[in-house]
Amino acid sequence: MPKRKVRIFEQLRESLEDALAFEKGKAVDLCVSEIPRPPQRMAPRQIREIRNSFNASQALFALLLNVSPKAVQSWEQGLRRPRAAALKLLAIAKNNPQVLLQA
Repeated sequence: MPKRKVRIFEQLRESLEDALAFEKGKAVDLCVSEIPRPPQRMAPRQIREIRNSFNASQALFALLLNVSPKAVQSWEQGLRRPRAAALKLLAIAKNNPQVLLQA
């Protein structure tokens, strides 16, 4: 495999200069993507309140979230905590329940 000369330092310096100019509000030809913050942890009480806002049993709520009824039960009892994907779905259920119901 032939070696290829890489100008990594020069590319890195240019990228940092562009990022600094962007932060200062200057017009820069960049594609900027903002990464959302990870969902915050939820207490068992909060999960129960979200489920109750749907007027759903644990089994029905589990079906909406695509998790097992045992998972919802253990979250509400505080035995386990929902992980990243489930937390994201719970946040959607809390903030925009229609999205979850339409899916």
